[in-house]
Amino acid sequence: MLRTLALILAGGDSPALSILTAERTEAAVPFGGKFKIVDFTLSNCINSGIHNVGVLTQYRPRSLHAHLGVGRPWDLDRAQGGLRLLHPSPTPDGGGWQRGTADAVRYNRDFVEEQVADAVLLLAGDHIYKMDYTPLLQFHEEHEADVTMAVRSVSPHDVRRYGIVSVGSDGLIDRFVEKPRRSTSSLASMGIYVFRKQYLLDLLTNGDDADFGRHILPRIIGQARAYAYNFQGYWADVGTLQAFYEANMALLAETPALDLYDTEWIIHTTSADRPGVQIGSSARIENSLLSDGCQVYGNVVRSILSPGVYVSPGATVRDSVIFGDAWIGPDAVVDRCIIDEDVRVGVGALVGDGADNTPNHEAPERLNTGLTLVGLHAQIPNGTCIGRNVIIRPRTPEQAFGAAKVIDSGSTV
Repeated sequence: MLRTLALILAGGDSPALSILTAERTEAAVPFGGKFKIVDFTLSNCINSGIHNVGVLTQYRPRSLHAHLGVGRPWDLDRAQGGLRLLHPSPTPDGGGWQRGTADAVRYNRDFVEEQVADAVLLLAGDHIYKMDYTPLLQFHEEHEADVTMAVRSVSPHDVRRYGIVSVGSDGLIDRFVEKPRRSTSSLASMGIYVFRKQYLLDLLTNGDDADFGRHILPRIIGQARAYAYNFQGYWADVGTLQAFYEANMALLAETPALDLYDTEWIIHTTSADRPGVQIGSSARIENSLLSDGCQVYGNVVRSILSPGVYVSPGATVRDSVIFGDAWIGPDAVVDRCIIDEDVRVGVGALVGDGADNTPNHEAPERLNTGLTLVGLHAQIPNGTCIGRNVIIRPRTPEQAFGAAKVIDSGSTV
């Protein structure tokens, strides 16, 4: 296999995930109970035999840095190669902040030049998928490509979310359009690119190209030997609230498309020292995923609980994703919600209540399916009734609710 340097692009702010990325980058958002989104890309690298990995960060990196550490869970704490965290810093000419994916790699050009590598594998840090990169790298080498792009078919209704490619009969890409309103092709870029190392370095000499999707790829198609590699396995772009919620809930299917229990392709992560799950004598759990350290004394139905979640007696959690160390009080009801870490839901509170599906007034295009969000460290008072498509911002204290006991659907607190 080609000597390969993998660069994971994990510096974006991801506003489409609303308050889930208010205090963390998307790569550090919890997924599937005990994992973070970045775990899937990192695990793909180590399972593919790639041990030279750089993670490019920028936006709100603290929780991502804490999670990655020196890379030990992924066997990347090595003297040669291993995991390197690459974060921007001020430069003498006043630069330092990255304007896009290409600019992020350009800022670390010296690091790329120093690596003993034939190919640079660029990976998005915000996708959920299982992929062996070995066939992709072999395809790239066999075709003597300058760049090889992993692609897959998407719904024609979703083409506006992706870079869309057209491929000729020889396998060469003859057109690339970033997020078109409509397209005759439905072949989408997965945000996975293999570049010949020197070709990539040459491309980065143009300082005006800030982004691969918007600038570099449309410019080089037709000039470079750019090939498409068709990937047939599971892949999910969880860059919107609805996509994130649906990808989590799909894990509860009888035979989920993403098998987290596959011993042939383990998803590695940093695991805290937690005891096993404790289930009370009066608890009822139905079709749910519970992580280490959870204590359940109430009802949990079709939900995913991250480590350390506490569900009190008489409480009900239904069709929801609950992040780590959230506390659900006695007789509270949480229905179709995403509850962030260290949230306290007070006694008898109703979160995600009623049939009113008014879209969120501040973000109607992002929150309109009845999903209610409660941000990191928020405190919901006892007896509060919160409707649907509501956003409770991170660190909202009980006092912010005032005397109001009802938060109407579509509101933001």
